[in-house]
Amino acid sequence: MKAVIGTGGKQYIVEEGEIIEIERVGVPTGKKVEFKEVFALGEEGNMKYGNPILKGVKVEGEVLEEIKGDKKISFKYRKKTDAHWKKGHRQILTRVKITSIVDVEKKEK
Repeated sequence: MKAVIGTGGKQYIVEEGEIIEIERVGVPTGKKVEFKEVFALGEEGNMKYGNPILKGVKVEGEVLEEIKGDKKISFKYRKKTDAHWKKGHRQILTRVKITSIVDVEKKEK
């Protein structure tokens, strides 16, 4: 079963057992994290969509580690004045293993 979750202003397609890298969530290593912002759920051809999110659905994961992402270079240049700036940035990411996708409505039936 696949789900589309939202965290850090981005959306991710996830399934159980998958390891994803998301923006820092501020949870210590080894602890559980819940994603309640689920936009879609199901298998290919049989998807259930929310408006905008699904009620009673959550995705649970376990924080594996915090890492630094690839370096992004920001370079600005102004011609004729010989002015330029070069800055680098490395975003801190959290590596999460998706442990379960829970649909409360399905469990009740």
